[in-house]
Amino acid sequence: MSSVNVVVMVVGLLVLAQQSFQMSLRNPVAETNNCKIDFTRLGLVLTSDTNEKALQDSGLFTPDAETPYVDIAGRRFHIGTLNARFIVYVKIGGNSVNAAIAVQILLNRFRIHGIIHFGSAGSLDKESIVPGDVSVPLAVAFTGAWNWKKFGSDEGTLNFGEFNYPVNGENLLASVDYDTIKLFSKGQSPQDVFWFPSTTSWYSAATQVLQDLELRQCYDGVCLPSKPKIVFGTNGSSSDSYIKNKAYGDFLHKVFNVSTADQESAAVAWTSLSNEKPFIVIRGASNVAGEANPGFSPAGYLASYNAFLAAAKFIESIPTPRLACE
Repeated sequence: MSSVNVVVMVVGLLVLAQQSFQMSLRNPVAETNNCKIDFTRLGLVLTSDTNEKALQDSGLFTPDAETPYVDIAGRRFHIGTLNARFIVYVKIGGNSVNAAIAVQILLNRFRIHGIIHFGSAGSLDKESIVPGDVSVPLAVAFTGAWNWKKFGSDEGTLNFGEFNYPVNGENLLASVDYDTIKLFSKGQSPQDVFWFPSTTSWYSAATQVLQDLELRQCYDGVCLPSKPKIVFGTNGSSSDSYIKNKAYGDFLHKVFNVSTADQESAAVAWTSLSNEKPFIVIRGASNVAGEANPGFSPAGYLASYNAFLAAAKFIESIPTPRLACE
């Protein structure tokens, strides 16, 4: 074989390797079945082991026979169908940083039409949302970005002195204002935002699809005191703090009119909006801030299971293209 032929063969192999590598970057299942490259999936984003148990217990998810999952950056992305809809689901592990990274990887490595995010939350308004209920918020705010004022400042939305006990007065912690977050998106200048609204068309569809959904009231022989329901039209609060304090929960509800609190929703919404992807947030109430669970531990599981039921029903309403090779 001449040296020219060897060079040509090597160059050809390098081109094929580069194409294969690029294909793998676009879609992790491309190496096993080329017909899976060009169809779109839905991204299902959940937060905890309890959320995943609810999904698995339902029996509605069927893993892909050839590539049931792909591990990327320490996270496992599960590939398959849910109610005959092609999805990829990932457990993000809690907190805003993990949520944003996991969703960005999901959007980078798969062809994702939109994001359905479900999980648990604490209720900040027990008059409208109690454990076992499911909230589908119109919008979520990130309430964890603070501009902490110096002592003696008259400014600040949250004044710690107002929470001194037993008598209000000055407090060395002074006060804080709630900051906005930069939202970056394609072809636009960064925007300062506080609220992240759900995609209008998806939210409108959810109000129709989920209004008659039957939620689960009992688990392991123990039942919630009232029949759980789906609540629309509320707002949610999201930060890296797990809120058990009733006074702070009441403050958030009063000042921002939020009914639930969690640690991930705003980050999921923020990343979806930055990538111009539709999204919806579905959260099951597992507790009321400052109060104990209603006498039994299964409340947390029912919150996850009911939120999953709502997410699965919503996913079923979204048409996705079928594989050309089926």
